[in-house]
Amino acid sequence: MTTPAQDAPLVFPSVAFRPIRLLAISAIITAMAIAAAGFAGHLMVGVFFGVGLLLGLLNALLVRRSVASITAKEHPLKSSMAINSATRLAIITVIGLIIAYIFRPAGLGVVFGLALFQVVLVLSTALPVWKKLRAGDGAEPVSAHTPEGTAKGNSDDD
Repeated sequence: MTTPAQDAPLVFPSVAFRPIRLLAISAIITAMAIAAAGFAGHLMVGVFFGVGLLLGLLNALLVRRSVASITAKEHPLKSSMAINSATRLAIITVIGLIIAYIFRPAGLGVVFGLALFQVVLVLSTALPVWKKLRAGDGAEPVSAHTPEGTAKGNSDDD
């Protein structure tokens, strides 16, 4: 008998997540946004854009922390990860929208900063992995096996 999908253990490959690099990229993008917004006469849009990038970085750091804590459990469940993700995204979104509403119209920069950060995050994690796979280094498949060599949650003996 196989384990239902919602009860199956989580298996996460190692990810090329580098928060310091993301912080540096965000700082550079923020500086460019502030310069461009200042040149256009809307300096605060650039500042709020940087706030959105920082909120995105905060979200990414919270993702890493929650993945580490949930997968450290003996039997991590996908449902706990989904609930954690939904709650975290709701909070970050509400914070961004509150800032955008209170400081409108310049506060809308927060929403654009959050959106751009997601693109930067995907590119900064996917490109190094893609390059490594294309080079043939470490192209081993991610395994759902325990160190003893038996599949977790896929045993027909259950």
